[in-house]
Amino acid sequence: MNIPNQPILFRALAALVAVLSVACAPLPPQRSDSSTGARSEPSGRPVSVTAEWRPSPNVDGRRPNYVVIHHTSDSRIEDALRTLTDPARQVSSHYLIARDGRILQLVDDRQRAWHAGESYWGGLQDLNSASIGIELDNDGREPFAVPMIDALLALLRDIDERFNIPAPNFIGHGDIAPGRKVDPGVLFPWRRLAAEGYGLWCDPPYPSVPLGADTALMLQAFGYSVTRLDAAIAAFKRHFVPDDPSPLMTEKDRSILYCLVSQKQAGGAQ
Repeated sequence: MNIPNQPILFRALAALVAVLSVACAPLPPQRSDSSTGARSEPSGRPVSVTAEWRPSPNVDGRRPNYVVIHHTSDSRIEDALRTLTDPARQVSSHYLIARDGRILQLVDDRQRAWHAGESYWGGLQDLNSASIGIELDNDGREPFAVPMIDALLALLRDIDERFNIPAPNFIGHGDIAPGRKVDPGVLFPWRRLAAEGYGLWCDPPYPSVPLGADTALMLQAFGYSVTRLDAAIAAFKRHFVPDDPSPLMTEKDRSILYCLVSQKQAGGAQ
């Protein structure tokens, strides 16, 4: 595995984190009432500025650039489907995949589903606006069914062909909401997905971490929010070191993290 020149890499990481530290949260989307032409906020309350409605045909839906994978925490798909389609619950996902491999689409890919909640990844603070959410019919304690993972990979291939999503941008709910969410959990086969090009993964031999490399800086450069460093470490280990439940960041863990950051800096190459 080729690792970029270390001094150059860490200058790049420092520059990247500097940019992320000043990144602003995206403005909430506005919608139009087609009957009146008045713009309104997502809550439906009219904004104070009145504009004459002159619609242009030169428009398209949002283009997702991330895929966020969840598990439902339910024992039956009917319970999950009821939750994801209940107006009172105000939660949804683009897809729901059953244990037997059936794929249910609940929201159009170019629409904003409500699956991520309060979230952060790589400077983006509203993953709902930029991602496709996929819920897996799994209670969080059981192995993921083979037909389900086969269906997930087929769906990811289809999504990737249509939107050309970068390999590092296939992530889990627990990655973007550390300390609040843990799904899809330690049993999810991230290594298999990465082998197909959906996510990153590092196998030994792991590279040596340069002297003085800061764990928080590397986590932030990879994408994690480090507002709560302990939560970011737990999320990282759940995804990339699932066989070690320890909350401590070992030298092996740091080597894996450095390897992943290097891959991401190199454009996601394995």
